Amino acid sequence: MSVHLPPDLAGAPLDDTDRLLIEHLSRDGRASYAEIGLLVNLSATAVRRRIDRLRARGVVRGFTVVLDPALLGWRTEAFVEVYCRARTSPEELLASLRQFPEVVAAWTVTGDPDALVHLRASDTRHLEAVIERIRKEPGVQRSRSSVVLSRLIG
Repeated sequence: MSVHLPPDLAGAPLDDTDRLLIEHLSRDGRASYAEIGLLVNLSATAVRRRIDRLRARGVVRGFTVVLDPALLGWRTEAFVEVYCRARTSPEELLASLRQFPEVVAAWTVTGDPDALVHLRASDTRHLEAVIERIRKEPGVQRSRSSVVLSRLIG
């Protein structure tokens, strides 16, 4: 996986070593400083200092675990375009969407829909029920859904 970053991010420009560190961290966030150091030709202490600096600058915001949704029972995935009623603020929509554990992510977008919502559900019946519940939220006027058939990248 190659991480494409602009030359200047959060202040001072990133050098080639910073970019390599970020690339290795994106592949394996649990790799030790010593393991990464071997890959970028730095000591573990130097790697730790650089990663600490990247964290302090906000370039690296944290480390996370990547779960397999299918193994957790979330086998159905969809993207839902949400169209809001007049005067529905993004904050109101956010408050509505936060109550649904099936919502993986949500964005306000340009164009006709007001938001794009990424959902995961156990099956199509579960997905349909969640979409219907979202459509009943006070600020939501209507929605349009696309069910994911297969993931090409990511």
